[in-house]
Amino acid sequence: MALPASEPQVVASLHADGAARRRLWKAAIKWPMYAVAVMPVLLAAGWRWGRGELVRLDQLLLFLVAAVLLLAWENLANDVFDADTGVDAQGKPHSVVNLTGRRDRVAWLANGALLLGLALMALVALRSSGAVLALVLACCGIGYAYQGPPLRLGYRGLGEPLCWLAFGPLATAAGLLALGPADGAAVPWRAAVELGGGPALATTLVLFCSHFHQVEEDARHGKRSPVVRLGTAQAAALVPWFVAGALAFEWAPVLVGHWPLTALLGAMGVPPAQRLIRLLREHHDQPERITGSKFLALRFQALNGLGLALGLALGARLG
Repeated sequence: MALPASEPQVVASLHADGAARRRLWKAAIKWPMYAVAVMPVLLAAGWRWGRGELVRLDQLLLFLVAAVLLLAWENLANDVFDADTGVDAQGKPHSVVNLTGRRDRVAWLANGALLLGLALMALVALRSSGAVLALVLACCGIGYAYQGPPLRLGYRGLGEPLCWLAFGPLATAAGLLALGPADGAAVPWRAAVELGGGPALATTLVLFCSHFHQVEEDARHGKRSPVVRLGTAQAAALVPWFVAGALAFEWAPVLVGHWPLTALLGAMGVPPAQRLIRLLREHHDQPERITGSKFLALRFQALNGLGLALGLALGARLG
């Protein structure tokens, strides 16, 4: 189904010049965002390597590809569902639906990515534990509930806790099981929460920061994000707590001796976090100044997670 030709954002996106369209497509693909998809299994790999346990590299590669496909589904489906509600009609020229003018084709592409991603995850589960697929299906269910009808929980301000649950304990537990021996081990919930809790807060911060520049559009279309509910000033004041919470989650196991000192490499993410805090403190109510805030949050998430994974992997070998 093509979108109406009178839709102003569709017209603007379809008729942008070549350079502008390339910039819009680059923004639509959102390749840096895929750091949030691959982080749980990279953390699981670092944790296992640091403990001297088996890490099955073929499983790691399959899991990485499947995770990217599943996040592609979520991103594309989000564009489709937001086109249905009209929330992207004015403020998101880089929506894939707006760029193509074809909701139906984007929906088909999204569903294809979902099916292929789940097929690869099923293969990973077949070679490790059936719980891997169950955990990933739970993540996908949360992703649909966040954005899809009839629940649209993201419109009710529940996106952030759902994000933490999916990218934290659930995805991390799936990664831990997928990389280990095919012995039907129980779901390692304690390790998954300890390992995934902090990085998942960093991932949640990316979602939280994506709301700041579109408060008016969200409010107009009934999307009651936390930033809409709190206002930009109070929401900006919470950003340092996200950062502190993520670091506290990761430093606590070091302090009690569960993790090596090298796990503190997660602090690599602090500089972009500081820039993010300063940007939102000073310009929280100026959308044109803070459109890139989620990418600063993403830089914090990526550097923090990679530093933690590397630190855990190096710990036993340097100790």
